[in-house]
This record gives sequence, C-alpha cells and structure tokens, in this order.
Amino acid sequence: MTTDMTTERQPRAGWREWAGLAVLALPTLMVALDLFVMLLAVPHLSTALHASSTQQLWILDVYGFMVAGLLLTMGTLGDRIGRRRLLLIGAAAFGTASILAAWSANPEMLIAARALLGIAGATLSPSTLSLVMTLFRDPRQQASVVGIWAGCFVVGAIIGPIVGGALLEHFWWGSVFLLGVPAMVLLLVAGPRLLPEFRNPQAGRLDLASVALSLAAILPIVYGLKELARGGWRPLPVATIAVGLAVGWRFVARQRALASAGADPLLDLRLFHNRAFSTTLGSLLANSTLAGGTMAIIAQHFQLVEGLSPLRAGLALVPGMLAAIASFQLAPVLARQVRPAFLFSGGLAVSVTGLLLLTQSSATSGPLILMAGFVLVSFGGGPLVALGTNLVVGSAPPEHAGSAAGVAQTANEFGYALGIATLGSIGVAVYHARMADATATSVPGAAAAAARDTLAGATAAAHSLPDQLATALLAVARDAFTGGLHAAASVSAVLLAGIALLIVTTLRQLPPIGHAQPDPREEAPATPA
Repeated sequence: MTTDMTTERQPRAGWREWAGLAVLALPTLMVALDLFVMLLAVPHLSTALHASSTQQLWILDVYGFMVAGLLLTMGTLGDRIGRRRLLLIGAAAFGTASILAAWSANPEMLIAARALLGIAGATLSPSTLSLVMTLFRDPRQQASVVGIWAGCFVVGAIIGPIVGGALLEHFWWGSVFLLGVPAMVLLLVAGPRLLPEFRNPQAGRLDLASVALSLAAILPIVYGLKELARGGWRPLPVATIAVGLAVGWRFVARQRALASAGADPLLDLRLFHNRAFSTTLGSLLANSTLAGGTMAIIAQHFQLVEGLSPLRAGLALVPGMLAAIASFQLAPVLARQVRPAFLFSGGLAVSVTGLLLLTQSSATSGPLILMAGFVLVSFGGGPLVALGTNLVVGSAPPEHAGSAAGVAQTANEFGYALGIATLGSIGVAVYHARMADATATSVPGAAAAAARDTLAGATAAAHSLPDQLATALLAVARDAFTGGLHAAASVSAVLLAGIALLIVTTLRQLPPIGHAQPDPREEAPATPA
C-alpha cells in the first residue's frame, strides 16, 4: 500500500524525519538556484572565457537539456539501485561538477561541466521527492512536506539572482558555481544517517535501449521548443520536434512490448490507467505550460516595456513567487476538509482571475497590475502543484514511486518549455500583426523592418530616428507587445478554465486527505450516469 492512499493509520514523523527533510531540501533548492543564477553570470563568464554567442547558448541550455532528458531514467534507476544511493551518487557528482565549472579554463570545459551538472541534477529531484514520500507516512504530513519540497524550487528561483548578483559584485564569475558545494557535502555527511534506503527488490535490469530511446525522444523535443521560442517558427526546430515525437512513439511501443514479455520497462504504462494519476499529471503539464509561459512573457514585459533591469524585473516577480510558497503551505490544510477536485479547480479559478487581470494592463499602466495578476496566477496554481505532485507519486505503487516522481518532473520541464514556445509564438504573432501597418509609411525601411521583428529591435531602431518619430514608434511597439501579452493571457485563461472543469468531472470521487481512499493499484470505478 502507498502511504497516502490507504485507510489504515500511519505513524506520524518525528524529529529524525524532519531533519531528513531539511537535508533533502538542500539539493532541491540547489537544482533551481543553479539554473537561475546563471542568468546573471553569463555576461561575466562570456567575457572572461571569450565565449561565442553559440557557446553562450550551450552554456545556458545544456544543463536544462540533460535534466529534462534524464529525469525519467534517473527516477526509475533509483527504484532499482536504491533512492538514497542514487541521491548520494548524484550529490557527489554535482559537487564535483560545480568545482570543475567554477575553474573552467575555456568555454568547452564549462559546457562539459554544465552537462555533468545536468546529469547529476537529474538524479536529485526524483530521488528527493520519492524519499520524502518514504520518510513521511502520515497522509496529512505527507501532503504538507510535498508542499515544502515544491516550495524549495521557488525559493531557489527567488534567491538565485539575488545571491548570484552579490557574488558577482565581490568575486569572480566562478564563485556562483560553488554555492552548491557546501550543500552537497552536508548531504553526503548527513544523508546516510538520516535518510532511509528504499529500492524495488523485484526490479529487473535497466533496459538501456529504452534509456537511449527516451533521450532520443525528449532531447530533440526540448531543443525544438527552445529554438521555436528563441527564433520563431522555422523548419529545423519543427523537424527536430517531429523526430522526437516519432522516437517517442517507438519508446512507448517498446515499453508495451517489454511489459507484455514479463520484463521491466523503463516506464510502466499501467500507471496511466489510473485516472487520478493520468488526469493530475496532464493538469500539471497544462498548468506549467500556461502559467509558466505567461510568467516568461511578464518578465519580458517588465524589461522591454517597463524598462526595468534584469535584476529589478526578477524582484518584481518575487511577490508572485512568495504567493506560490504560501499557497503550497495552505493547500494541505484545506485539503483535510475539501476534496482535491474542488481544491484544484478552485485554485485554477483564482489563476484564471489573475490571467484576466493581466489583460487589463497597458503599456503605460506601470508594473503593479502585472504584479498583482502574477500573484493571483501563482497563488491559484499552488494546490495543483503541491497536492497534485503528491497525488501523482502517491497513486503509484511504492516500488514505482521513483519512476512516478521522474514522470512528474519531466512533465513540468516539458510544460515550461512548451509554454514559452507556444504562448511566446502567440505574443509574437500579435506583435507582428499590429506593427505591420504601424510602420508601413512613417518609418524608414531598415528601421521599420527591425521594429516589426521584435520590441528590442524597435528600441534599437528608435535611436536612429528623430525624437518625435522615435517616441511614436516606441509607443506603438510597446502597445503591440502588451497586446501580445493580453492574447497569451486570454488563451491561458480559457484553457485553464477547461482544465478546471476536467478536474471536477474526473476527480470528484477522491476524498479529502486522510479520509478513506481506494487502493491506488486499482482504477476507481466510474460514477454511474
């Protein structure tokens, strides 16, 4: 029986389990912090290492590529060799790769170190989440600590730019990579004492062909989505996504064949037969796509329209992130009396309200409306992110908890990349449409072409124009970009409302946390019409 889906009373955690949670919070926080701190470090290290623009992109992206591509594999590997063992191996690798990155002598060495960091980072998230579920057996405590675990990612995103900025102001660029070393050393020292070991004794050998297929499916899709977000719709990114989807179909076929032959697949597709698992996982994917993509556009709006520096733009997002952390902690308390379906859908209704508020902003209204809208979006998504992650992992049998954790984290990675690509494309399309007529006659040819392309291009073009014409061009361009934000927020609001309706329809039978629930290994019967 899994810990959060049974009727029998489970023991409540003591000081040892809470100390173990504190240890697990460190690598969780570092995965997010390492990603966000790089946003400030790239200009400094690029100058020091003489990195080309292509090398800069790889320094930024290779970490995320490796994390996304290996989350599923590492989650399943932890089920086989032991989740604590994999976590400690990953911690040692993360600390070592951090030192290599800090003292990289050239861009190629730094790219390789960042790739190693991504591989190590992929071991941390599913291992920590599955170990949290093992440490805390009481359903109500379990829901709360998963909220704390999810909040660590947000804390990392908040403090990453702040701490990174302070380090870069006083030390050399490599210092930002050393942030994770003390945390990993502490994990290696305290982990064996405080963390339990768990592995599936019945698991077979890891199917290396499935590992290769999963990488060959995930990496091209993530790469294609990032390229679409960066440069718009072009043949090569679309082709790579198509290749990834084709390989993904082959991966699914192999998993079915392995299961039919009595072997152990990398991903047990029977998990998706569970309605709670599949519906909640799909909802998490949709939320990270829509809310995450909208957040990226808001961050651009702060910089390009409001004129905030990257650091100030990051700080403007902090109230929304704090709202998410508060929601992660409040949701488990409400879930003791409110069914998950209504808590999830009610939260998404708050997010929809925030998205609609975003559509009331203008290019001259200032950042407060956007900040308030982002607070509502973040607060409303908290129940689904915290409790939904708990539900996805808890819906799986204990021997597959690592695999389920890997699937949940992969969905989040995919969702964020998909949201930036799709919602970004919507915003760009609106911008192009509005700028086409505005620059048709009044602006010289070269400046008009640059202004029609992006708002950054319009800002650069304005420097070559007379003051009055430049002011008019920038006003139109900022209005056009804001219109793109409105379109993306409107689409997200409609789709999130649909997700809320789907959740109420399919998950309404699930009782509040701590109440009697059906065995997760069996699909709950459908409600008679």
